[in-house]
Amino acid sequence: MFTAEEVEIVSTVERFIEERVRPNVMACERDSLYPQAVVDEMKELGLFGLAVPEAFGGLGLRVPVFAAVMEVVSRGWTTLAAYLNSHSTVAHAIKTYGTDDQKRRYLPGLATGKHHASLCLTEPGCGSDLQAIRATATDDGDHYRLTASKTYVTNGDRATLLLTLVKHPRDASEAKTRFSLLLVEKTFPGVQVTTTFHKMGMGLVDTVQIEMDNVPVPKENLVGSVEGKGFHHLFESLEIGRIAIGISAVGLAADALSEAVRYASERVTFGVTIDKHQAIQLKLADMATKLVTARLLTMEAAWLKEGGGRCDMISAMAKLHASDAALEVAHDAVRVHGGAGYIQDYAVERLYREALLYTIGEGTNDVNRIVISRRMSGAEERAYLGLVP
Repeated sequence: MFTAEEVEIVSTVERFIEERVRPNVMACERDSLYPQAVVDEMKELGLFGLAVPEAFGGLGLRVPVFAAVMEVVSRGWTTLAAYLNSHSTVAHAIKTYGTDDQKRRYLPGLATGKHHASLCLTEPGCGSDLQAIRATATDDGDHYRLTASKTYVTNGDRATLLLTLVKHPRDASEAKTRFSLLLVEKTFPGVQVTTTFHKMGMGLVDTVQIEMDNVPVPKENLVGSVEGKGFHHLFESLEIGRIAIGISAVGLAADALSEAVRYASERVTFGVTIDKHQAIQLKLADMATKLVTARLLTMEAAWLKEGGGRCDMISAMAKLHASDAALEVAHDAVRVHGGAGYIQDYAVERLYREALLYTIGEGTNDVNRIVISRRMSGAEERAYLGLVP
């Protein structure tokens, strides 16, 4: 259950989205205008501090409340949710694993939006195989010398802080390569955005390639101050990312269904609005069912994460199911609109293009299926699923 204060936070964001965001979305998308005024208002509301503890100036929301806010934002405009997603994942990683000094230096700026954070994980040719990365942090006294090429970095152009996955050179005595997370400031010498990718959707969310050429990174920017903990820190933090992606997909699906219901109540054929035709009623019923099941599963993952238990299987399920459901709902919303759904004057055209990204980002859905399958052998997961020993 949410407290009265938590309900008010969600309600405040709903009012902001309905009054300040939704009326301007189509114009911003049509004119390709970065919504700076809206982003500034988001900062004032504290939305960039959703995952930052109150002690550092953030809202310090519990995971289910964070998810509820993210759905509301995505329901209004998925682009705004994308601005918050990786930013909040980085904040969570610093809050959970950062040193006291790292928290003091970075969390207040993340809370106010002075710092914009992005994840630098994927590299050209590696895709989802993060163990194959080439990014190398070489010991250089009180610094690391970082050489890396990171691609498909969401919000990377406007980001000021890059949570970067690296490996350390392995000597003959080490059986395994050590991976770590480094906090790389965009202003460090040798950091450069080299390519901006143009996507089929979410054009106002920049996606870039970043080169890091012999970048000096202070050792105090090693997350947790212990080398070799990178994958543990990353995968736990990505559970928050999967929940955020999953609930953003739920918000998109809710937006698409709203548009379909509205259009069906206005469009007249054969003397009645099309929502009176059984074929449309069946489609709307299936869309609504997919929306609710996606929301319930994603909120289940949020509550489990809040409880402190391991939830990599459930968060992977939530992201997988919610993104698949969003794509199906958006597709059916276009079909309800008929030919009008293929026209850019209608929101469902944009939502259909955007929905595809949720099945790819934050781990492709097939990668999430592998995560689910591998975790099913665990005793805790088998008990959760109700499997017979």
